[in-house]
Amino acid sequence: MGTNNSVFLEVIEWFDDKGTELAHRIPQKGSGEIKWGAQLIVRNSQAAVFYYQGQAIDAFGAGRHTLTTANIPILTKILSIPWGMTSPLRAEVYFVNMKIFPNIKWGTKDPVAFKDSKLGLVRLRAFGTLDLRIVQPVLFINSLVGTKASFTLKDIEDYLSKVVVSKFNDYLGENLDTLFDLPGKYDEFSADLEILLKKDLSRFGLGLSKLYINAITPPPEVQKAIDDKSRLEVFDNLAKLGQMKAAMAMEAAAKNQGEAGSGLGMGMGFMFPYMFKDLFLNQNNQNQTNNQQKQQLTCPDCNQPIPEDSRFCPYCGHQILVIRQCKNCGKNLSPTAKFCPRCGTPVEEESKEKICPNCGFKNLPDSMFCNQCGEKLK
Repeated sequence: MGTNNSVFLEVIEWFDDKGTELAHRIPQKGSGEIKWGAQLIVRNSQAAVFYYQGQAIDAFGAGRHTLTTANIPILTKILSIPWGMTSPLRAEVYFVNMKIFPNIKWGTKDPVAFKDSKLGLVRLRAFGTLDLRIVQPVLFINSLVGTKASFTLKDIEDYLSKVVVSKFNDYLGENLDTLFDLPGKYDEFSADLEILLKKDLSRFGLGLSKLYINAITPPPEVQKAIDDKSRLEVFDNLAKLGQMKAAMAMEAAAKNQGEAGSGLGMGMGFMFPYMFKDLFLNQNNQNQTNNQQKQQLTCPDCNQPIPEDSRFCPYCGHQILVIRQCKNCGKNLSPTAKFCPRCGTPVEEESKEKICPNCGFKNLPDSMFCNQCGEKLK
């Protein structure tokens, strides 16, 4: 009820009908008259951010909230209404979708340059998916949404692809010597790249739940060279070759119903646990790792466990609800800060793109390698 800014809003709520909206503003046309004492209904998968005179005043979690000075104490300092807080407030509320958005596609629009120690300069394409969620609603709105009435996955997909590809290019330049070492490392690369991206996305209030690399595609001639080398290495590990032959022998014995086949099957039965012990051991380790993946909310400053609805850390006093962050050092900033209290950087100062001295290509501010020519950036 109540999304038009020409009437008094008494009940404020939002339903995500499409499932693709990250943030939605009420009223949609701009700030509107919100009745003092209005009911704000926030569902389990949502957070609501109250804006007054263009500034974020407070954030609300799941539940039914009454907009009064008891719930928004800061309004008593901001407002000076002579008739005792009974008139409507001209304000707006942003609803933020806090659920996990799965299977967001990322990929290279154009091939990125990689300097291979054996093959020289190689143009690579990469594709994958990621699972994303919003972890700091106020910071997300202030840094990415701005004044848009609605912010969807389509608005952020291009940005995500650009960031992922840039970090992917930097990671390959630092950790991969040649593409001949690429097969079998997708899981390792995905896990490391996920760690790198979490730090970047956290500056915008975003959290990365999981990242997957589906394909890293070199040119056809390079792919053929990798395939040929892989075929030669199949027989390097004699232990694996023996396991393969033993499995083939077991299959043949199972088809033989004679006594010889029964005896061979019994012998292979005794050998089976030892031959494949490593496989079972790896599976058990994987199950234990999956059971430990459940994360607990911790303070980013002192790393102590804290309740999910904390606004400040009960141990060190660190501000958990982030409104703005310094683009230089990541320090949490107050709504009215002009300079960072830690490093002195002006709040409105924009990060500059890195221009490659070799080819002149414009890269993201924290890029380590040029996406165009593969040269290391200073």
